[in-house]
Amino acid sequence: MSSIKQNITNIRQFLTDNNLDTYIIPHDDEYLSEYIPPENERLAWATGFTGSAGMAIISQDSAAIFVDGRYTVQVKEQVDSSLYTILHISKDPWMKWLKANHKSGGKIGYDPRMHRATWKKTTEKKLNGALKLESVTGNPVDIYWENRPKSVEEKAILLDEKYTGISSLDKRLNLGKIIAKNDCKAAFITQLDSIAWLLNIRGTDVPCNPVLLSHGILYDDGAFDLFISENKIPDGFNEHVGENVNVFAPNQIQSRLTNISGENIQFDPANSNVWVKDLLSSANLITIEKEDPCTLPKACKNSVEIEGMKNCHIRDAVAECNFLAWLDKEVDSGNLHDEGVLADKLDSFRADQDGFRGISFGTISAAGSNAAMCHYSHKNYDTPGKLEMDTVYLVDSGGQYWDGTTDITRTVAIGDPDEFTKKAFTLVLKGHISLGSAQFPEGIAGQHLDTLARQFLWHEGLDFDHGTGHGVGSYLNVHEGPHRIGKGTNNVPLKEGMVVSNEPGYYEEGKFGIRIENLIFVKQIDEVKGKKLLGFENLTFVPIDTRLLDHSILTKPEKNWLNNYHREVFEKVSPFVEGDVLAWLENAVKPI
Repeated sequence: MSSIKQNITNIRQFLTDNNLDTYIIPHDDEYLSEYIPPENERLAWATGFTGSAGMAIISQDSAAIFVDGRYTVQVKEQVDSSLYTILHISKDPWMKWLKANHKSGGKIGYDPRMHRATWKKTTEKKLNGALKLESVTGNPVDIYWENRPKSVEEKAILLDEKYTGISSLDKRLNLGKIIAKNDCKAAFITQLDSIAWLLNIRGTDVPCNPVLLSHGILYDDGAFDLFISENKIPDGFNEHVGENVNVFAPNQIQSRLTNISGENIQFDPANSNVWVKDLLSSANLITIEKEDPCTLPKACKNSVEIEGMKNCHIRDAVAECNFLAWLDKEVDSGNLHDEGVLADKLDSFRADQDGFRGISFGTISAAGSNAAMCHYSHKNYDTPGKLEMDTVYLVDSGGQYWDGTTDITRTVAIGDPDEFTKKAFTLVLKGHISLGSAQFPEGIAGQHLDTLARQFLWHEGLDFDHGTGHGVGSYLNVHEGPHRIGKGTNNVPLKEGMVVSNEPGYYEEGKFGIRIENLIFVKQIDEVKGKKLLGFENLTFVPIDTRLLDHSILTKPEKNWLNNYHREVFEKVSPFVEGDVLAWLENAVKPI
């Protein structure tokens, strides 16, 4: 029996033992983060699927896994279709499947630590009594998972104010005033990057995301309770974070909440699990639903953080150009490497840069048809793909630096791809240029700009099934809210200092994938009739492969944009490269 089949059998035994009809396994862990430590990859244990989002539902006689458009190809590669029905979470909603495969009154088990408070509220409303949600103590995956990876126990990293621009104490005092204005005594903080940002600390608990597994309570006077393993507190911590930060073991949360029993406490239901909501209620606190107070100020980078992002992106561009120059030379020499060799080479160039702290996510190194899986990882397969002539190579990668976080995608010609590939690439570039050139008044959200990136693909009956842009942290999570650019509803206005990706793409399953991604930040570019006019400024400066252009569908303004961009690339990067890399760069930025 395969290990996955045995895991399903064990979960079904758990259903029997607990008088349940079904159990739901999300990708989320108890901290509700997109990227989670290996010991919390419960969905992968149950299904074999290693993507960063998804959900499995297992009953006694059926099982299904639901993923979004980023993973429709990958899930088919990784999950045994004889064990799981594979479904698109938007086209075949899990709730619909649940109702269709269960009799009225069925009991649906879930772990309250793994689901958002909003999820429970919405799910119960939609089930409308037809099925019953049952909160379960003890997670079956945790019970049956043998040889589970051990958690990290490394010390917190103290991030100097020369990188953050503001002290932890000042941040806490500012946010304490907001909490008081909300008529609350405290705010319960669950987002790991919020805690790291608030205290100016970083960690290694989660791969690629420099955060620490922890919870916190921020009080209206700026005091803060940090719940974390005391083994992770380094020397100098108290002096670094400033006054009124107290460290407690995670099992002391309830006793600390009891100290403010009867008071109002705000919490973010979209980023807090059911367990947290129940915990607050059990402490006799009056819960006020408000967004995490750290979210917006964390997203709006200050001048020090923006300067850091600019600086680290230049160093990152040097690494990228070293890699792309090496890649072209290898291909010209007939060395068609596999995806693992390519990813390792790029990672090594990045590691050579000053201030490098690690990669910001697993490098997506995708050759040929593998690039059609937009979140592909060669590490999920026994044999990585290899470069093939007359196709494309897509590489999406990023780095963590003391002074910022990077995320860049380039699609590279390997030989001479066909005309449709070039047309698709050029349509994607046109959308990239259109979005990056946008000018808009205050109050405009990313969803209002998404059409700019897709319009040229739409005119050809094409599209891409992922968001166009996500926020990015400053030496923090590479995916950061509250803002985004995409089709879905997100009414958060784009504000000065917000960093966001600009990454339209196009994917032909089984053939190729294209994506062009720069990071950009929001800035004021003008004032019209006394009102601010906002726009974007590029942070990423790496050549876009002109060998993939269909010149016939580029307008003169678009050609001018690309030539101007490449002139900036050369001005910023050329002082830091030499020899073959400089020669490659000069050729890569030639005007079209």
